[in-house]
Amino acid sequence: MSTLSIITPVYSGGDEFLIDAYRSLRDQQLPTGWEWEWVVQEDGTTGYPLRRLPRDPRITPGCGRAGRACMARTAALSRASGSLVRTLDADDLLTPGALARDIAVLTEHPELGWTACAALDLHPDGTLTGVDTDPPGGRLALGSLFASYTTRRLAILGTTLCVRRDLVLALGGWPALPSSEDVGLMLALDAVAPGWFITEVGAHYRKHPAQSTQAAAFHDPQEATAKRAIITERVNALRRLGWSTHRPCS
Repeated sequence: MSTLSIITPVYSGGDEFLIDAYRSLRDQQLPTGWEWEWVVQEDGTTGYPLRRLPRDPRITPGCGRAGRACMARTAALSRASGSLVRTLDADDLLTPGALARDIAVLTEHPELGWTACAALDLHPDGTLTGVDTDPPGGRLALGSLFASYTTRRLAILGTTLCVRRDLVLALGGWPALPSSEDVGLMLALDAVAPGWFITEVGAHYRKHPAQSTQAAAFHDPQEATAKRAIITERVNALRRLGWSTHRPCS
């Protein structure tokens, strides 16, 4: 049996929609021979968010010293047993078939390192809206996402990432950033391994006043400049060193 590990960071006060995330995961249908595990990590040691979790043997809860989502995600990775890792934020939802599509692509294309998929914004009134920045479906060549990032924000949501666990480990997990750690990891992956964009909607990205991207600190110009600088320098360093999982056909 092969395992897909879903990693979710959560903090006390940010767990309002955690049970909805679980329901969207519980209803997933995986290909024959696959199972999922949900590795939920509290960013902190209150234990309160973990009390919302249902009794399901497929859930592995944990907690630790607070260090933002980057630290919680990487700590959760230590308990993830799957060969594939999928991200799921505590306030987001998976759509039917999302995980099966991730598995299918990475199983059929062993040369690929990761996938991402289309997502819709879920608003408080229940309406769904899309974006017009999605790349064409199919293979994403090395550096294709970074090209868009240098001119505007990342073309796809880092929260829809599904990746081979070994690659995340090789890159050191999620970078130690105050936010946008998902962007940082995805662009590092984009520098070293080809990916695949799935055009079918695989996630509903919940918009609500308490989400971290609505906080004033997230939009602080100095912090934003520093994050962009280190993400960009990391990508350029990987390129200079020539480290890549991609090997051209002989």
